[in-house]
Amino acid sequence: MSHLILPKGWNSPERDITPEHVYQNRREFLQLMGLAAGGIAGALMPSSVSAAENLLGFFDSKDSQQLRLPSIKGLERNLEYQVNRPITYETVAQKYNNFYEFTSVKDKVWKEVNEFKTRPWQITIDGLVAHPLKMDVDELIKLMPLEERVYRHRCVETWAMVAPWSGFPMEALIKKVEPSSKAKYVKFTSFLDPEIAPGQNPVTPQPWPYTEALTLQEANNELTFLATGIYGRLQPPQHGAPIRLVAPWKYGFKGIKSIVRIEFTETKPATFWNTLIPNEYDFEANVNPSIPHPRWSQKREKMIGTNDIYATQLYNGYGEYVSYMY
Repeated sequence: MSHLILPKGWNSPERDITPEHVYQNRREFLQLMGLAAGGIAGALMPSSVSAAENLLGFFDSKDSQQLRLPSIKGLERNLEYQVNRPITYETVAQKYNNFYEFTSVKDKVWKEVNEFKTRPWQITIDGLVAHPLKMDVDELIKLMPLEERVYRHRCVETWAMVAPWSGFPMEALIKKVEPSSKAKYVKFTSFLDPEIAPGQNPVTPQPWPYTEALTLQEANNELTFLATGIYGRLQPPQHGAPIRLVAPWKYGFKGIKSIVRIEFTETKPATFWNTLIPNEYDFEANVNPSIPHPRWSQKREKMIGTNDIYATQLYNGYGEYVSYMY
């Protein structure tokens, strides 16, 4: 049964958020600031093991279908960002995803990513920057200030969830590479591998690889987050392992997954959905209940797992952090 819920505000007591021990109940994967010199991949992920085993893991039981992933202990939750809804159940979030590179069927994505190997993984940060980087993603992670943040996620298709992401603020990466005064935008590019991702078949008209972009001001906003984990665990492939963008005031399609390149540019980059269907997916893509999608209203949203229905809030409820940019 669906329930219409009209929230009065965004801030809520910490008791409204699921305690960490509820979902952080797996073996320790790393200690904060204590990653092994060989990196995450070398410690846990031998090349002879399939991605289905080394990232998705084995089910705890046939009944619960709980994914057993390496846990990330010791990350402090940033309490600045709180929501007035419970965290979506982990198993629900793990099994309802958009990842068109593999399939357009949301509840099948987690099954279709079994052969997608996300470690080792090279990432490049370049363009109009003083200090370009090209390194393994785990080396980059070791350089960044890691934390956990609980964010709302709002899909343009009107479904929503709440998830605890772990990773680092993008502004930390921006400070490290030092963009030049000419840089106005940040372009993100995902992987391209049609042999493993059937949705990227060359005969299809889509402009693969998947790309997205933010203005430099948006990228520097305190909310903008590069996630490397979720639910206290290493991020699974269906959520965009090993690194993805999270911009909670924007529709979910802006949150590009499995990033291989971050490029600082002077001109506005072309992006995947805006190139493909510009009248339905605008470049800015801020959550706004007053602007309907051409094929449906954006005034309401439904939480996956519970089917509770909420009134959509401008900027997904994060206006105090982002409205100054618009």
